[in-house]
Amino acid sequence: MESIVILIFIVGYLAITLEHPLKLDKTVPALLMAATIWALLAIGFGQGWFQIIDTENSIFGALTGGESALHGFEQTLLHHLGKTAEILIFLIGAMTIVEIIDLHRGFDVLKTAVKTRKKRSLLWIIGLLAFILSAIIDNLTATIVLITLLRKLIHDKQSRIWYASMVVIAANAGGAWSPIGDVTTTMLWIAKKVSAAGLIDFVILPSVVCFILPFFIASYMKPFKGEIQVDIAKEQDVQKLLSSATMLYLGLGMIISVPVFKMVTHLPPYMGMMLALGVVWLVSEYIHPEEDFTKERRHLYSAHKALSRIEISSILFFLGILMAVAGLESLVFGVAQNGEPVGTLRYLAEVLQGAIPNQDVVVILLGIGSAIIDNVPLVAASIGMYDAPLDDVLWHFIAYSAGTGGSMLIIGSAAGVAAMGMERINFIWYLKNIAWLAFIGFIAGAGVFLLFERVIFHHV
Repeated sequence: MESIVILIFIVGYLAITLEHPLKLDKTVPALLMAATIWALLAIGFGQGWFQIIDTENSIFGALTGGESALHGFEQTLLHHLGKTAEILIFLIGAMTIVEIIDLHRGFDVLKTAVKTRKKRSLLWIIGLLAFILSAIIDNLTATIVLITLLRKLIHDKQSRIWYASMVVIAANAGGAWSPIGDVTTTMLWIAKKVSAAGLIDFVILPSVVCFILPFFIASYMKPFKGEIQVDIAKEQDVQKLLSSATMLYLGLGMIISVPVFKMVTHLPPYMGMMLALGVVWLVSEYIHPEEDFTKERRHLYSAHKALSRIEISSILFFLGILMAVAGLESLVFGVAQNGEPVGTLRYLAEVLQGAIPNQDVVVILLGIGSAIIDNVPLVAASIGMYDAPLDDVLWHFIAYSAGTGGSMLIIGSAAGVAAMGMERINFIWYLKNIAWLAFIGFIAGAGVFLLFERVIFHHV
């Protein structure tokens, strides 16, 4: 019966990866997969077909445990739901703050930073903005903001998709070293696998290499030679609101304050994000975006409008995939090398360790795999597979690999999918022209990571 649960996960996973050919939103299979897996677990547990393992490695079986076993099943489900909810609340808060900034046209302030006509200089400016912004407002949002900016600056579509594709590489590299830069790093941070300071300390240098090397090579390529007519339209200054700069700096500042809040209070990150959202929302209620600001126009800049603009489908996708992975993690599947029963994911880790003794190779393969399939379930699975302590080298290498590996294919990351959708970037075109640059950056960054952690500092 355990095989049926795993088969449902595999089928659901395939449906998620084949989202575009199937023309089916990946949220649908994620939700169906999670609900079906937990339904089968509940039925099978009640009939005595399955045993459940919780996060404390306690085993529950309905036939032998009675009421206490049923309580253990319920507590295991509630625990996983609680951990998933922490991530979702955090993401909702961050996405709402970004939308409030956007409603006040805060990101238009960035457009004044771009005044060059040289293609090579523009490449580096856009790349640096993507790398820095993605660490603050996450790689997906940074990509959307910068492609919007590129549309104002470059009117030739063929030239623009080269820049948009390079933004994907920079944004993914920038998001990998920040606890709020990518969904996967946020997951690892909230799961107490990495600390904010530890993640930055371990991963920032490999991420910089992953960003700089492809951009250095690209800057000598034909599409980035010569000059371009940068159109800094005068009407953009007219469009900017009185509140644009204030909301930009306040919003980014409050998002950056979340890791600080966690370090000071030791409360979970979602509490800090709730505080950040509350402050930004408070200011947005009283600030005057226009000279003659009327009550009738207040709804155009309100947090209520920002909430209506966030991608609820993405939130539900994370709910589905994380709960589905939690179901696999909770299902007792086999016996570990020490003879103790373990969950499905932990058992898979034991099998992988036997087949590929070098853990670093496994993590690199995970990074390459994240270009083909979504990195969120891969990282969610790895959290259930390994039992390494806080800030172990393993977790930081997973954060780097899963965060940057997705750049190798246009469908391999949220940033890539956003760029593909906005600029209609062809999958084969990206594979031919950009994938090799992303691969060079990924491998070089991984090499730098392993050089420092395994050779210089001898971390085991």
